[in-house]
Amino acid sequence: MLQRWFSHLVTTHFTLRRCFPPQLLADIDAAISASEQTHQAEIRFAIETALPIAHLWRGASCRERAREIFGQLGMASTAGHNGILVYVLLAERAIEIVADSGFDDKVPGPVWEDICVQIGAAFRNDDYGPGALQAIRRLNELAAACFPAGTDDRNELPNQPVLL
Repeated sequence: MLQRWFSHLVTTHFTLRRCFPPQLLADIDAAISASEQTHQAEIRFAIETALPIAHLWRGASCRERAREIFGQLGMASTAGHNGILVYVLLAERAIEIVADSGFDDKVPGPVWEDICVQIGAAFRNDDYGPGALQAIRRLNELAAACFPAGTDDRNELPNQPVLL
């Protein structure tokens, strides 16, 4: 527990900017925008430097925080219940994917977990750009298979990464 607290206290916004420089954030935005031309789902990418102290104090997990952010970003309000959040907790180099209920009977849990494992492996090698962009490509494939583009498709949520 002490090590967890320490990693959250020493991971700063400088770390965030080193791992996710402005150009990479722009590339993530562009990849999500291009992706959403091929399906009706909504993809968001959120990066949190470290958990707030209150969350650390109560022992909140990365998964709990990802679900909380999913709600805060309004992702549960999409018309087709087809939002996907990629949540990165930089202090722990932890990744969670939260998908809305529209994906429940279409994509099994191990598929989401596999994408998280691949992102995590890239991040452990400091390959933040390739890891993030590969994840967006994989999510695009899933979203296009489950929610193909339609004539009434509209962008319901912003595409730029959220920095928390």
